[in-house]
Amino acid sequence: MHKIEIKSNFTKYKEVFLEQNSKLNLISRNDEKFLFEKHIYDSLGIKLFFAKYGIKRAEMLDIGCGGGFPCVPVAIEYPQLNVTGIDSIRKKIKAVEAIKEALKIDNLTVICGRVENIKGREFDVIISRAVADLEKLCEYALPLLKSGGYFVAYKSRKVLEELENAQKVLTKYNAKVLEIITYTLPLEEMYERNLVVISR
Repeated sequence: MHKIEIKSNFTKYKEVFLEQNSKLNLISRNDEKFLFEKHIYDSLGIKLFFAKYGIKRAEMLDIGCGGGFPCVPVAIEYPQLNVTGIDSIRKKIKAVEAIKEALKIDNLTVICGRVENIKGREFDVIISRAVADLEKLCEYALPLLKSGGYFVAYKSRKVLEELENAQKVLTKYNAKVLEIITYTLPLEEMYERNLVVISR
């Protein structure tokens, strides 16, 4: 099982996030105790993909970024990436904007809107966590993916079932699953997570 090495100090980020969470309830109060383990560490599972596929610079899109996961931790950890987060819920986007300003995250852009309405842009890497099933995510992501680019979906236990249901959409866009990278969260209970790596 892979271990994720994290180089950034997320102390200030945690402070700013918790301040926003107290106003907007971006994550549950119970989850606040596990902000690093369940949300920041999980967001940075993408490091396993970056290391394996040699991603150094990229235009990246986070579909359904919510309160900033995974886009904010990824943008902090990888200042050389251009990261765009999109979500249709304005209060969440305002929270991410406030976090971006407080931490001066210059490589992060946020958009309030629906991903289907993004026109005329393609991305090297697209990511999504805790948004929808894989079939729907592929319909959102694959039209925006550059040829030779990667769509990486964060998934939990039902990953194989979701993959089976997504086969028609993968065929439609001439896309294929390259692999599933598995890791666990640093919690007492066993929380297994999967990165589904798709290319076209």
